[in-house]
Amino acid sequence: MMVTMSYFPIETERLLLRQFRLSDVDATAAYEGLPEVARYCSWEPRTRRRIKELIPRWIAMDGLGAKSEGIQYAVVLKASGRQIGDCVLMFDDIAARQGQLGYVMDPAHQGRGYTTEAARAVLGVGFDRVGLHRISARCDTRNFASWRVMEKLSMRREAHFREHAIFKGEWDEEFVYAMLEDEWRAQQGAV
Repeated sequence: MMVTMSYFPIETERLLLRQFRLSDVDATAAYEGLPEVARYCSWEPRTRRRIKELIPRWIAMDGLGAKSEGIQYAVVLKASGRQIGDCVLMFDDIAARQGQLGYVMDPAHQGRGYTTEAARAVLGVGFDRVGLHRISARCDTRNFASWRVMEKLSMRREAHFREHAIFKGEWDEEFVYAMLEDEWRAQQGAV
């Protein structure tokens, strides 16, 4: 399934999705350290120290090799070179060609379509270059902005889990969205 090639960088109209660098610590900590960013994530606001620990792992997530966890991208504005978020394609089950999409965006840059633009590019890598059959994404049902991105990508809502886990001290409700490779191809043919 996986081809020996680089999955970096990806360019879109306004964005550059590139491999993380050790020098991305401060830019990443600036948004991942915000309580409003961590609110619906499995982690609490991340400190600079924690980001510094995570970046080597994210650099290693290059999509290559049988043991790769996936592909992690730093999302950068082409016009300014400023990092404004990150996007990941996790490999859930390589044999079944299953992946999971995730994204985090600096609140100062939300509402401009950057998350949708980055996520669409990562879906393209997953289906067209990695060869995945199905890519899913999930979010807290209260995270309207996140599930709206999934709908803008034409992902299909497959599940609504109600009170299925305790998340940050309260019952969690979660939406799961997904897209199959033939749905992706049909969508690309329609453009």
